Amino acid sequence: MSEDVCSADHAGWCTIPLRRLWTDPGRILRGLVDEGQTVADLGCGPGFFTLPMARMVGPHGRVIAVDLQAEMLAKLKVRAERASLDSRIHLHQCSADSLGELPSLDFALAFFMVHEVPDPARLLGEVTGALREGGRLLLVEPNGHVNAAAFGETVKLAQAAGLEPVGEPRVRFSRARLFVAR
Repeated sequence: MSEDVCSADHAGWCTIPLRRLWTDPGRILRGLVDEGQTVADLGCGPGFFTLPMARMVGPHGRVIAVDLQAEMLAKLKVRAERASLDSRIHLHQCSADSLGELPSLDFALAFFMVHEVPDPARLLGEVTGALREGGRLLLVEPNGHVNAAAFGETVKLAQAAGLEPVGEPRVRFSRARLFVAR
């Protein structure tokens, strides 16, 4: 595992209630995730976004929770069971160099994780391949780790993979771009 990847040892920091003050999943995902959809939380960690996404897709939707670390997925499983949302969440462990096989997606979230990936072009190509036509990707990177030039390069990689930028949502302390699959 790369030293750039957030360790499962720090998973508790990812889910503290105080985080919702500056990163509110409901506000960020409003209008992007709907009932009945199949969506993915890429680099889901312990599920800060996964659980709200599961509530948003409802009982007939599905969230694919993708993470490299089995420990993160185990923490998410416990949280999902406690929230009675585990039937809506499919845990999917990927490898360091591939997401693996994903179902057809209506939406994917890549929150604070693309900068941790060894081959962002490959990742974005795999996401594009999984998105239905008209499916959307919200890509968000932290200002502190990803400067404007590096984020611009990531946007170019997404475009080269077949994603069209359609918006720049405001996410505190972050750089964000919304894409649609052509």
